[in-house]
Amino acid sequence: MKLSVLLDRARDHALPVIANITDDDLTKPTPCADYDVRALLDHLLHVVVEFQKLAAKQDADFSHTPSYPDWREQYPAESAKLVEAWGQPGATEGIAGNMQMPAQTVGGLVLLDLTVHVSDLAQATGQRFEPDPEVFTEVEGLVKQMGPMAIEMNVFKAPVEAPADASPFEQLLATTGRDPRWSA
Repeated sequence: MKLSVLLDRARDHALPVIANITDDDLTKPTPCADYDVRALLDHLLHVVVEFQKLAAKQDADFSHTPSYPDWREQYPAESAKLVEAWGQPGATEGIAGNMQMPAQTVGGLVLLDLTVHVSDLAQATGQRFEPDPEVFTEVEGLVKQMGPMAIEMNVFKAPVEAPADASPFEQLLATTGRDPRWSA
């Protein structure tokens, strides 16, 4: 399945979670110890914006994460631009900007972020989240492919043990070092 279609499906599952985040939620902790809800919203929106550049083979800037005061309006608009950028001819071919990685892999990374960080936001704000089944399959394959390299690069923490009755998505979260049933 085309990456842009998967990103669009991930976006469809992300937008309701983001839309239901209230001002009172912004200071809550998240499963990502380095981020509260507000900081994770800024991080994820920055990823969405910068990965549009990578789709166009331009360099992305992850040296800092700006604050996005209009995040409620920007998420729908910027995530639509992300889907469009990765749907352009040639977006998934060659090397993606300054990441020096195959574009298809880089596109998978933004799909991963859009899935796992939205799950983080849902957990932090008491919402339910389940990814699109085909998005899950793609993200699961990417997580398996990245494995130890992702831990070395500090993209994931060391895996944790999932509960015996964990769903496949909860098992995936545990593989990335997250407590799949985390609560504040």
